[in-house]
Amino acid sequence: GGGCGHMQALGEETERELMDSFDSIIKVFTVAASPNWFMPWQTKQQRESTGSGFIISGNRILTNAHCVADQCHITVRKHGDPNKYAARIVAVGHECDLALLTTDDPTFWEGTQPLELGGIPELQDPVAVVGYPTGGDNISVSVGVVSRVEPQQYSHGASSLLAIQIDAAINPGNSGGPAILDHKVVGVAFQSLEGAENIGFIIPVPIIQHFLEDVTRNGGEYHGFPALGINCQALENDQLRTYYGMAEHESGILISKIRPLTDAASKLKRHDVILTIDGQTVANDGTVPFRNRERISFDYVLSNKYDGDSMTLGILRDNERFDVDVIAAPLKQLVPIQMYDMLPRYFIYAGLVFVPLTQPYLHEYGEDWYNQSPRRLCDRALFWEAKEEGQELVILSQVLQDKVNQGFETLCNLMVLECNGVKVKSLNHLAELMEIGKTTPFQNLLLEDNRVIVLQTARAESVHKSILERHRIERDMHM
Repeated sequence: GGGCGHMQALGEETERELMDSFDSIIKVFTVAASPNWFMPWQTKQQRESTGSGFIISGNRILTNAHCVADQCHITVRKHGDPNKYAARIVAVGHECDLALLTTDDPTFWEGTQPLELGGIPELQDPVAVVGYPTGGDNISVSVGVVSRVEPQQYSHGASSLLAIQIDAAINPGNSGGPAILDHKVVGVAFQSLEGAENIGFIIPVPIIQHFLEDVTRNGGEYHGFPALGINCQALENDQLRTYYGMAEHESGILISKIRPLTDAASKLKRHDVILTIDGQTVANDGTVPFRNRERISFDYVLSNKYDGDSMTLGILRDNERFDVDVIAAPLKQLVPIQMYDMLPRYFIYAGLVFVPLTQPYLHEYGEDWYNQSPRRLCDRALFWEAKEEGQELVILSQVLQDKVNQGFETLCNLMVLECNGVKVKSLNHLAELMEIGKTTPFQNLLLEDNRVIVLQTARAESVHKSILERHRIERDMHM
């Protein structure tokens, strides 16, 4: 990390300018309480954490989304000021791990200067990461050198976006602090590499600007990075290129899969060859030129686009070459990947607890959820795609035991396919079907593996309330 040698490398002038920026660097105190996805009617114990942030134009504080996820209370403190001020969230983008806060207390903003955003630093540039890492109360500076710029997995939102790697560790608490070069912000510190020493990642300015612009365009709501919804295969083998009719000088990638419910599904076909994206030639390994002689995956072109923007793809299909305009939009997952700042939806009937399948539900199986959670549910979460709008996978999550549902506890974690003979589309749909079923003598559920649950309506109705009371559950549903 820091060390004196590194600080000397910055020079005395820069050091003074860094000092000037300290007043704009904020310590963020968060109290958060995450939902319990196994018992969706309650939250887990609240926990306290600290992070960093910095003031930008418009009386806003920029920080990481993971610093304020599932928050119930946020306070902020300035450098050299002992007071904590109550803050609130203006906008949050969990996918790119950025959040905007503000405080309505005018005294907080007195004497503060917003920091300016710079560009993407070059390799070997020294950047100073400033923040409030755990282990002390005062501001801390560590200097690192930019070692590479390329898309990385963002662990908070599970998305792959451009990131800058530096050779200084980003410690907990440092998250959300600015990385400064030539008195401009070139990124936001956000994660370090597990199992490696002195490697940290910062969110670069193009991603920050995309977040700010996205929020401005959509009236304070974050929509996210759009995608085409296609999977592609590299065309590095010359026999493949010959087979699909490509000329010697041509390069491109092969579309192997197109998601339903996307604009691409109506315009592109499987095994089309993409030759160009927005006029840029796509190489056979799926990269496009980036900066000075670097190359980057073609997805990067998408990260400059917004929800509803269109892109021009040069396509080769059946020996014909033509351009297609495809609209890009954020992908809707059949099984949601992250559900921060939301209360879990659930529906209980006669002690049977139904929930939509989500990744946070599987995460309750622990750090190693990929191996510990039910295999079939895990596969669906990672590979299944929505075929129709509003579709959800509804599962029987647990049975609050009672004489009425005895023997059904072995059917937990199975998917609900039909209710009273009608195919179940979503949790709300299941609740509607069971409401209609209350007028008939029996409620009949078909689960996967052709398992069946039958309840006598009168008996189910008679014990429904007492089961809830016994488990101290106030509401039998949250939709």
